[in-house]
Amino acid sequence: MGENQSAPERETVKNHTGLVLRSTGSWYEVLDSDSQEVLACRTQGKLRLSDDRSTNPIAVGDQVLFMIQEDENTGIITSRQERRNSIVRKSVNLSKETHVVAANLDHAFLIVTVVNPATSTGFIDRFLVTAEAYQVPVSIVFNKVDVCTEGTSEREQLEYLEAVYSKAGIRTLRTSAKTEEGLDSFADALASAGVNLLSGHSGVGKSTLINALIPGMELRTGEVSDAHQKGKHTTTFAEMFPLPAGGFIIDTPGIKGFGLVHLERDHLHHYFPEFFMRLASCKFHNCLHRNEPSCAVRDAVSSGEIAEERYVNYLELYETFESDQYR
Repeated sequence: MGENQSAPERETVKNHTGLVLRSTGSWYEVLDSDSQEVLACRTQGKLRLSDDRSTNPIAVGDQVLFMIQEDENTGIITSRQERRNSIVRKSVNLSKETHVVAANLDHAFLIVTVVNPATSTGFIDRFLVTAEAYQVPVSIVFNKVDVCTEGTSEREQLEYLEAVYSKAGIRTLRTSAKTEEGLDSFADALASAGVNLLSGHSGVGKSTLINALIPGMELRTGEVSDAHQKGKHTTTFAEMFPLPAGGFIIDTPGIKGFGLVHLERDHLHHYFPEFFMRLASCKFHNCLHRNEPSCAVRDAVSSGEIAEERYVNYLELYETFESDQYR
């Protein structure tokens, strides 16, 4: 039949839709929306996307179209659907702006620890600003709370940080994989959110928490260096796992910071919700809450309505914005 074969008789290649569960650089694990099977896929040549200046045009959490190869064991990604949101960091590739950590998130859970290692409020606020800018709701999970016993300095620091972020309107949770404290509440929060990102410094216990939440998971975990109080990197690539109660959880590599890549310095205060809600009460509509007179934000800091720690971190972010190493 050859060239005379009629159009209805020609075999057509079906495009499948899928969810990217894992990326290892050139290959992607994609969950087929129809069959619910996971296939190894690669992109069709050099996938070009308009206005995309990231090092990875396909990231964990992306919805993609792909074709199954003749052997039905692999697929070819032909396009990526528009992202609702994403979390990014500064790329080490100077020719690009960003590396997308994960996309299409319903919620982000920042795992922090008071000790072993201690998470700085500067890191926490950088993450919160980035998530707010990319419209990703965030909760803070204080992990390893088994070491924060009554009467200790660790417990005092835990309660202090909970107060700081409660004033900012951020939900906080307590967990301990060792004692199982708070695991049920954490599991309920994850199940109600949809696609969840877990992030934080190396050593805060992300992989240990996932192992406790998902039966049968055996993610590698690492000890914290006694000399430097820093965790060893055990997660190399971001990867997504289905949760027993529904939804997904994305484990990310421990990273040093998130980039304020697409933000303008004079809009930085917009991403501190407790600042933004008071802007209308400032004397100047473009108040930066630094030295301006009749500033409602500085008044709220003085009265204790806004945590001084948050305000100090805002000022530091503002002052170092242009030279920020994570931009």
